[in-house]
Amino acid sequence: MTRTATPGRPRSETARLAVLHAVEDMLVETGYSAMTMKGIAERAGVGRQTVYRWWPTKAHILIEACADDARTVLTVTAHQDPVRTITDFLVALVQFLTTSAAGAAYRALLGEAQHDAEVAGLFDKAELLAGPARAALEHVRRHFPGMPQDRLAAAELCGPIVLIVISGGSPPSFRDLRAHADRLAAAWA
Repeated sequence: MTRTATPGRPRSETARLAVLHAVEDMLVETGYSAMTMKGIAERAGVGRQTVYRWWPTKAHILIEACADDARTVLTVTAHQDPVRTITDFLVALVQFLTTSAAGAAYRALLGEAQHDAEVAGLFDKAELLAGPARAALEHVRRHFPGMPQDRLAAAELCGPIVLIVISGGSPPSFRDLRAHADRLAAAWA
């Protein structure tokens, strides 16, 4: 029995993770505009061909790194109290945006998306915050018959927090986050 070879080598998970970690580290150290595909490959300890084979641009790498981390960090446990579930998500969102390399990547990509249509398309398609927000909202939807469609509900949930953080304001306190969750619950009831 002969086996047909597939084109190219299989993607190495070790190399993939090295590249994702390298791009996040470089973003924090040097910023988005200073990063190059060559620098990312060198930092990750992989060949430049490997990087280009899997990702056409540094934005693609950052999107993947950010999406992996966002899914992990922004996954919350559903509680009996739906406001607690929403508050837990908001606390995770603030931590993601303000303390993680992935949050820095999110902010950099958001800025880049304002003047690069390709990055804007990648950013929109990846739904870096909207996907995890919708997952959290699914836990509480049955409690809130007035909750708008997924996209709007996710924007209502995340929008004020993202605005505060990207505007350079102090991160909201737990009390502020709980108050935001209470206001949403009252509006959606």
